[in-house]
Amino acid sequence: MGFKKLFASVGIGGASVETVLTEPNVVPGGVVQGEVRIQGGSVAQEVQGLSVGLQARVEVEGGEQEHSRNVEFHRMQLGGAFELQPGAVHTVPFGLEVPWETPVTMFTGRHLTGMNVGVTTELAIARAVDSGDLDPVNVHPLPAQQAILDAFGALGFRFKSADLEQGHIRGTRQKLPFYQEIEFFAPQQYRGLSQVELSFVADEHGMDVVLEMDKRPGLFSEGSDTYRSFTVGLSDFRQTDWAAYLNQWLAEVGGKRNWF
Repeated sequence: MGFKKLFASVGIGGASVETVLTEPNVVPGGVVQGEVRIQGGSVAQEVQGLSVGLQARVEVEGGEQEHSRNVEFHRMQLGGAFELQPGAVHTVPFGLEVPWETPVTMFTGRHLTGMNVGVTTELAIARAVDSGDLDPVNVHPLPAQQAILDAFGALGFRFKSADLEQGHIRGTRQKLPFYQEIEFFAPQQYRGLSQVELSFVADEHGMDVVLEMDKRPGLFSEGSDTYRSFTVGLSDFRQTDWAAYLNQWLAEVGGKRNWF
């Protein structure tokens, strides 16, 4: 299963915590299953809190430079305070819900380069909080997302890169403080077009799909003919031929601009 273990010493007494993801493969709106194992050290200690959360590495634009930072976008408390006796072992199972907007990290069975999403564990002892390392989570596309990704593949587009950008896409149902951009290289038949960027913003009711042909500084330039957004149902997406839909849009814009 590729479990990743983390051990963190906390305060005097050497308590340790180990987090194991029993099911690291999920989809947006799903649940990450796992357990946290806490082992007491040489002295009794008061555990004030235990929690698990989801964290992502997000690109932040500031002035002329861009840097990345860790952003926690969901957290769940696991039980209340208790006294950890020397050598005692406590196992706490959990089911951590995955927000619908969680970025996709897997595509065609492979990890998307640039995606860093996982579970973090925090153990609070003696008024100190110890944060463990990141346990990677494999976020696979929803069926509706997979249909759009497959359409790009059918048209000959090749995956270039993916990243998470701090900010909001106007006119979408976005709630998280960041959004995902998946970039594709355009095939030769769309000469004059170098790449297309794709973003998904989903919730339990549906999904906004945002496309842009040309990368420009800042957020998406709504209103341009190289920008398109549309809504896809999570259950009725199969009623549309998405490859034909995308090809028609590309042909319309390319014809207007004499790209192809």
